[in-house]
Amino acid sequence: MTAFQNMNDRLPQRRDVLRLLSASALGATALPLFAQDAAKLPKLVTVSGAITEVVYLLGAEGQLVGTDTTSLYPAAARSTPKVGYMRQLSAEGLLSLKPDAVIATNESGPTVVLDQIRSAGVKVEIIEADHSWGEVRRKVQAVGRASAREAQARELQAKLDAEWNQMRQRVAAAKGRKPRVLFVLSHSASPQVSGEKTAAHSMIGYAGGVNALGGFYGYRPMTAEAMASAAPDIILTSTQSIEAHGGVDKFWQRPELALTPAFRKRSLITQDALLLLGFGPRMPSATAELHEKFLAAVA
Repeated sequence: MTAFQNMNDRLPQRRDVLRLLSASALGATALPLFAQDAAKLPKLVTVSGAITEVVYLLGAEGQLVGTDTTSLYPAAARSTPKVGYMRQLSAEGLLSLKPDAVIATNESGPTVVLDQIRSAGVKVEIIEADHSWGEVRRKVQAVGRASAREAQARELQAKLDAEWNQMRQRVAAAKGRKPRVLFVLSHSASPQVSGEKTAAHSMIGYAGGVNALGGFYGYRPMTAEAMASAAPDIILTSTQSIEAHGGVDKFWQRPELALTPAFRKRSLITQDALLLLGFGPRMPSATAELHEKFLAAVA
């Protein structure tokens, strides 16, 4: 083998080494630029546990400077600075966190506080909460815009849409009678029951049940007359309601419940309040879980 041939054989190896060195050099300069860009990403305050969940799913938790008190999932969200309850916000406390954007729903307030935040130059994203799958989609899109992660938001939305469609097909294929379900909100000493245009009403329908109470919007006090006329097969409530009562046995001791078919069978379904009523990215799995429990309760 000639020296010329030997040199030619080594040229590809040298080119590979040069490419690696060039890539390393580029990487060395790219890392500080990436870090610099990351530092410029918008700082966020989220006012809704479901919106906060989306932030974490998009990998934008490093941009969070504050959340409201309903932001309890994932567990890491509990340690974020809190701006108070979503309906009782304070402009002074929120602005002290120096956010670039606040993402909230139209259930947040007071309105005057949100106006003050806008006047201070902070972008405020308000999402319509109408207890639909569209609400979940709007939350994903709004977080994507506010966090400068729109591409990731589109990927997440496609994944969630597929999960939701699969769940809806499963519910549509179910046979048999739809159970009458009554949602009881009992985080305090005065339990209430849900009528139409509530998150609970929508979730019951999506999961293949029928709201046992209708003819009114929102919530009403849980009375003996209401329970007797509703005649629910199933009582649905939050795990927080059960904890507030001191356990399942204490919950069933309420005299109003004794007037229902559900009481005779002790047919009770519980789910975490944020999971059940939050209309966030876990909604497909939450609805699927309810559907399976509805089927088991009337089997």
